[in-house]
Amino acid sequence: MAAERMADKGEEPRRATPAATPSAAPSVVPSAAPVGPAAEPPVPPARPLDSIDRDILRILQTDGRASIRSVAERVHVSRANAYARINRLVEDGVIRGFGARVDHERAGQGASAYITLKIVQNSWRTVREQLQALPGATHIALVSGDFDVLLLVHTPDNRALRELVLTRIQSIPEVLSTRTLLVFEETDLGPRPDRPAELA
Repeated sequence: MAAERMADKGEEPRRATPAATPSAAPSVVPSAAPVGPAAEPPVPPARPLDSIDRDILRILQTDGRASIRSVAERVHVSRANAYARINRLVEDGVIRGFGARVDHERAGQGASAYITLKIVQNSWRTVREQLQALPGATHIALVSGDFDVLLLVHTPDNRALRELVLTRIQSIPEVLSTRTLLVFEETDLGPRPDRPAELA
């Protein structure tokens, strides 16, 4: 994929190193003082997970379409038990949804980039809402360090990516500056049967 130079707001773009891959979780809590306002109201803690719960999570992360019967057989519990456990994991927010892992390039989104943003103090929630509405945005995190927000986007091509950065993101009033890191290659490190230590 040809790299297209972008003049982002306030800073020059850098190239991402190959194999940069987002975490599975779409939100990161920074260890340093947050940029945003006071922390959101605490969520009740999830009930403790046992080995069967963790086995169920491995199965569903690998195959979100697995049937209750298949899950029950593989973890050696009744269908009613498996059904109740999955419902509890959903209710507790451990399972946030079911979806497909997509090869973005084969799906017509051949340009990917990590975009770092510096934002106005105490504007995280406002910025997050606007970033969530962007086409192709797949991961947003509030982080500590030299910038405040890390955003992963997938677009059809570099022209669409440039439009997204220069027109959509930089038009957000609370965004002070951006930097674009083009992704040349990425590898999905989702759970696999050959990695039994997942969630151990």
